[in-house]
Amino acid sequence: MAAPMAELPVEPQSLRKLSLKSLKRGLDLFVPSHGTSFPLDTQSKRIRVSYKVTAEYGGFKNLPSEDTNDKSKHKTEQSSTPLALPGIPEAKGSKKEGGQGALVMAPPMLPKAPEMAMPSKSSAVISVPGSSDRFGSSSALIERIPSKWPKPVWHPPWKNYRVISGHLGWVRSVAFDPSNTWFCTGSADRTIKIWDVASGRLKLTLTGHIEQIRGLAVSQRHTYLFSAGDDKQVKCWDLEQNKVIRSYHGHLSGVYCLALHPTIDVLLTGGRDSVCRVWDIRTKAMVCALTGHDNTVCSVFARPTDPQVVTGSHDTTIKFWDLVAGKTMATLTHHKKSVRAMALHPKEHAFSSASADNIKKFGLPKGEFLHNMLSQQKTIINSMSVNEDGVLATGGDNGSLWFWDWKSGHNFQQTQTIVQPGSLDSEACIYASSYDISGSRLVTCEADKTIKMWKEDMSATPETHPLNFRPPKDFRRF
Repeated sequence: MAAPMAELPVEPQSLRKLSLKSLKRGLDLFVPSHGTSFPLDTQSKRIRVSYKVTAEYGGFKNLPSEDTNDKSKHKTEQSSTPLALPGIPEAKGSKKEGGQGALVMAPPMLPKAPEMAMPSKSSAVISVPGSSDRFGSSSALIERIPSKWPKPVWHPPWKNYRVISGHLGWVRSVAFDPSNTWFCTGSADRTIKIWDVASGRLKLTLTGHIEQIRGLAVSQRHTYLFSAGDDKQVKCWDLEQNKVIRSYHGHLSGVYCLALHPTIDVLLTGGRDSVCRVWDIRTKAMVCALTGHDNTVCSVFARPTDPQVVTGSHDTTIKFWDLVAGKTMATLTHHKKSVRAMALHPKEHAFSSASADNIKKFGLPKGEFLHNMLSQQKTIINSMSVNEDGVLATGGDNGSLWFWDWKSGHNFQQTQTIVQPGSLDSEACIYASSYDISGSRLVTCEADKTIKMWKEDMSATPETHPLNFRPPKDFRRF
């Protein structure tokens, strides 16, 4: 076995020696004439001395001095610089010896202070505690910069004005009629019930599913109601005959969400088989299957223009789909938890998505991240809806119903639903929510088998319910 090679001795070098070497290299690069000494600058030396005296002893009016000329000079400097703190330049009108205005420079480690209007020479000297510290805080002099965050619009608080009971199981889904006269709810009792919006009375009960109903949608162009549930079935109900006229077969597991395309006769369904399926509602045929998610597709909405389909999944991603090619256009990976709910703004080209980590707002059509909501609900958010007035409502697993200002992301109201008498406190979960067509009423579907209706408190004013808004200090990117 060959003997190991002797290691070359390494000369020990101290940190001081290495620093000097690095400094010399810098001088060789940037200062060719570093060997020659610079001429002495008496003016800068005098400025440094006067700055040191002012910074350390500026809080005292009478400084003992041997020379009367120096004493008068210090008084002149004190009157021209009333705030004896480091980092503040002298007034432009102050004169030094020789008739030239001198600028007192702050240490390089301190931030540059903004320009301020200096008081007159007759004003008294202000003594700031801690000014003897050379690197003391100058926050007393920094002007507050107004926040660029948009100020929220004042919204009246929302109150619960009606509780509807009639289902025998968890209420999992809700959808409104385009005429705004009735709405339908799907439940874990395997029934779809149709309620009158004005009175809250039951109008009709539809039976046909054999598992809980997780998704509902009412067509704006036909007299059709679409439903989907855990029984893998997607059904089309004719509301003139009140019976099922088509069933769409193809999902391999439970169907968690569905949406109708606003302009073409296409139905979108997403489920536990990690696929969003596109159906032709006229022929019962599946147009295509949008594959790409790694987990359950639990939220979907459609738009008339690209991206026409947007899906959210338990795999924490949001995907934009090209409906013609059947491929992914973009994938948003901003969330860290399952995206269980999304809401498209009825007027703006933007949408919001909810996860247990945060509620985020994105722009369309490119999907650029706009901002987070300014608070965290700190629960699993199952439902989300927004109206034209910019009121975003989110319902959580713990029964919390929060109302947000869409423009600024400010949470202006937090409410807690009250469970129906006889139910457990753990059954306060909100599974679905939807505004009516006018946006003036909100319907929430809950685990205590009730449907609650909410409306704005018309007696509230900005004086009785003031807007307590504090703009964020930092802009959180994700």
